[in-house]
Amino acid sequence: MKTDKDMNNRMTFCQKSIATFCSGGLLALMMVSSASAGGIALGATRVIYPQGAREASLSLTNTSTKDIYLIQSWVANANGSKSADFVLTPPLFTMKPKKENTLRIMYTGPGLPTDRESVFFLNSKAIPSVDKNSLKGNTLQIATQSVIKLFVRPKNLPSTSMDAPKSLTCRVEGGRVTVKNPSPYYVSLVQLYVGGQKLPNSMVSPKGSLTVDVPGHKNGAVSFQTVNDYGANTAKQSCGA
Repeated sequence: MKTDKDMNNRMTFCQKSIATFCSGGLLALMMVSSASAGGIALGATRVIYPQGAREASLSLTNTSTKDIYLIQSWVANANGSKSADFVLTPPLFTMKPKKENTLRIMYTGPGLPTDRESVFFLNSKAIPSVDKNSLKGNTLQIATQSVIKLFVRPKNLPSTSMDAPKSLTCRVEGGRVTVKNPSPYYVSLVQLYVGGQKLPNSMVSPKGSLTVDVPGHKNGAVSFQTVNDYGANTAKQSCGA
């Protein structure tokens, strides 16, 4: 399962469609799991797409006072492969300094489960423009790629997303902690501690479980915070069997 910690840095080369933005230098790609990359800020840290809705939207803002960016966006499946089940409008556009645009997200794929959420990942790559006349020798341009979660949420689920964290149960055994999630929602865990040992941020599938190794095989109390629909951390809570 792909979670926030699974976004690895990698390099990319210029494509024909963006050649004028990287001509004369190398283009490096830096991936971040956040709503802000370079001078481009996303309007949210996650997108909730109501299942059956015509579309969802996400605002993007160029916070720079001088830089122009080429924005390229797409949706990936949980395994990281590009999904053909979403149409993004516009998929490729330029953003001038201090300007804002809206990305429209439309699901066109087959039916998804109606008893639980489905998760995808919205990618938005910001490629800085290059003034070829000012280039001298080799230069390195940094393209940044923001990755945020996209949840497709069915209607009429029996509980609310705010109730989901309270339903989690935890068990520590054999140097591992297992978190069970009986709710129909994905739950993103942050500030996860077992016996005072901090563990990586993780995400528990709806009606599923997650098992994480505890360094040093520590036992003890389990506590965590979660990330709500607005991208804010919830209050710390304890978790038991």
